[in-house]
Amino acid sequence: MKKLLKLGASALALTIAASAVHAEGKLSIYHWFEYMPQELLDKFAAEYDVEVTMDTFDSNEAMLTALKAGKMGSYDVTVPGDYMVEIMAGEGLLDTFEPSELSNFGNISPQWVDVSFDPGRHSSIPYQWGTTSFAVNRDVYSGDIQTLAIVFDPPAELQGKINVLDSQGEVIALASIYLGIPQCTSDRDQLRALNDLLQSAKPHWASFGSDTAKDVLVSGDAAVGMIWNGFSAKAREEGANIEYAFPKEGYVVWMDNVVLLKDAPNRDNALKFMNFLLEPENAAAITNYAQYTAGVEGVEGFLDESVKSAPELNPPAGGKGQFIMACSQDVQAVYDKIWTDLKK
Repeated sequence: MKKLLKLGASALALTIAASAVHAEGKLSIYHWFEYMPQELLDKFAAEYDVEVTMDTFDSNEAMLTALKAGKMGSYDVTVPGDYMVEIMAGEGLLDTFEPSELSNFGNISPQWVDVSFDPGRHSSIPYQWGTTSFAVNRDVYSGDIQTLAIVFDPPAELQGKINVLDSQGEVIALASIYLGIPQCTSDRDQLRALNDLLQSAKPHWASFGSDTAKDVLVSGDAAVGMIWNGFSAKAREEGANIEYAFPKEGYVVWMDNVVLLKDAPNRDNALKFMNFLLEPENAAAITNYAQYTAGVEGVEGFLDESVKSAPELNPPAGGKGQFIMACSQDVQAVYDKIWTDLKK
């Protein structure tokens, strides 16, 4: 879905065409769906007199596939998860910059500067971070939900009523956590157990869906939804009687990042946009909209009280969050085969 985001309304098409003559360039964004407030893009466009366009994707893997299939050179920035930043850098898809090129670089929270997937932050900045687990409709099931068995070995009340994210990395990571096996394992017995678990769970799942993950919980079409914590908070606010789980076995922790793409056609505007997102007020606007957590210091005074207190954004002490690992090429090929067979 492509959107012209500088002025927006079709009734202003002539105004847009006229103003484009005076615009100081363009910015093309490849982003997750429902993850950026329109008002913030309008603010950037007006502040820098830049025409902004945005396409959307629904998984890290879909984004990578699209870029490698010919979209490189069409976008200036995209927003991959932590492990995908490492993969993209390894495949030569990212440009680099010096921290001195971003006047707001010092606003990055210290724990998010020297990260393993981009040490010192030379290709990326933090966007938002959160968790991936699942939410359960408490009108349908009142039992203990703090276990990944709800998704992978569900009780009878929930069988056939589960939506799973259409996201290879997160599904396989959560299955590995449930089995207690390492991510990126090359052990044949462990890989066989992983495949067997997923194949045995699949008949209990009603659907794969990322862009519908929130909606199926709100509508009641699913009683369980593998979901990102911000989407769960939004579903609860929209009336779904759901509870988000932090399973005892563990759950996925992730950080999404804005990266500068190789051969970005508008590099200067891309860096302006990245710097703009590091302003605490702007980072907080994303948190208030998406209900995740910013990787920028100084946002607290701009956050809505409902966001600060949301249970989905406050994991219990001692929670077992794990980042998704970037696997070797050989192991990734096995995981790709497991996922392809699962989706048949």
